[in-house]
Amino acid sequence: MLQLANMLHTRGFNITVIHAEYNSPNPSNYPHFTFIPIKDRFSEIADQLPTNPDASYFLNYLNKSCEQPFRDCLAGLLAEPGEERFACVITDAAFYFTQAVADDLKLPRIVLRTSCIGCVITYDALPFYSKKACFKLTKQDPDYEASVPEYPLLKFKDIAKITINPQGTGDFATNMLSQMRASSGIIWNTFKELEESDLETLSRDFPVPSFTLGPFHKYFPASSSSLIEQDRTILSWLDKQPPKSVVYVSFGSVAHITESEFQEVAHGLVNTGLPFLWVVRPGIVIGSEWLEALPEKFLERMGERGRIVKWSPQQEVLAHPATGCFWTHNGWNSTLESICEGVPMICSPCFVDQPINARYVSDVWKIGVMLEDGFERVGIEMAIKRVMMDKEGEEMCERVTSLKEKVNLSLAEGGSSCRSLNNLVDYISSL
Repeated sequence: MLQLANMLHTRGFNITVIHAEYNSPNPSNYPHFTFIPIKDRFSEIADQLPTNPDASYFLNYLNKSCEQPFRDCLAGLLAEPGEERFACVITDAAFYFTQAVADDLKLPRIVLRTSCIGCVITYDALPFYSKKACFKLTKQDPDYEASVPEYPLLKFKDIAKITINPQGTGDFATNMLSQMRASSGIIWNTFKELEESDLETLSRDFPVPSFTLGPFHKYFPASSSSLIEQDRTILSWLDKQPPKSVVYVSFGSVAHITESEFQEVAHGLVNTGLPFLWVVRPGIVIGSEWLEALPEKFLERMGERGRIVKWSPQQEVLAHPATGCFWTHNGWNSTLESICEGVPMICSPCFVDQPINARYVSDVWKIGVMLEDGFERVGIEMAIKRVMMDKEGEEMCERVTSLKEKVNLSLAEGGSSCRSLNNLVDYISSL
């Protein structure tokens, strides 16, 4: 959202950011914006959380708790004398409550959807309310490997990862999608050439203007407000590695894995004999602070061939000539960043949109492989060798390099993303 705000600010718009108190941005990083916090009442549920709450629990809660504070804030801004007219409100599509507020205040609402287009089409098709327990299948179920009739790209084992609470996620998705259809337009962090067929499907199902401006991170350097301090010493280590030789591993800022899974990752990496850079976020291993769960003598076996860090400057790592593949959780930002740098992927999705992104990477764009059976050292070795050593990996490299070239063309003057940004600016100015 802040990247989008920067893009619009460079086109002459003044930006006011209304944000929840929890995980609030640092205004000093963006002195050219006005920041206004609103009460989110997040602390009120800290002592009454259900066992193992999923993302939909918090999203549905925030859509109720933030509505009145947001309404009061926005109404107050609109009532201030002498203020310039607000052209529109742009909100994350996940905050679906904002549509009713914008309608009541007679202000156009444009939404930013931070997933791929394919994810929204998939959510629109998934049987969240089905009586069949398709979201709770295990490896023992006969349908586990079968395709989902409503969306054959996915297997039942994929949608079992999407949510542990199909009712709550279904309620959230239904509300979000209906309010996206009621909006004045949808902004996407993607580019037309990557999702052209899904964009055509979307235009039939969502009869509002769509603007594919992405990838956002290519307009501006990475944000200075990183989750954890980045270890930049790894860049000099990468400089010493041969071209396309390094396996880069990072499962993002939210995912957790068990101690046994962590050890299988370690064995799988070291057994390949390839150099690797492994981001181990503090707390990613359930029950451990950082590296306590590593196998015995692992660091000795790794030696100078591997590096383990708490956090990395990911965009620079992916752009480095030594990086040969990216083992990722397939969050949409990470997936886009890999495409932008022409790096093929190994996919280990965890939840929400990640299983959908991973299927597009492996089965539609064919620029990566899915680690189908979770974290198991033999499967890990085989997947890495498929991408880094086999003919199949060379073909993936060719396809993702072609997409990288299309990204650059889309952002250049006259390209699809450049035109879409111009169209969005003109559209906002006309509202």
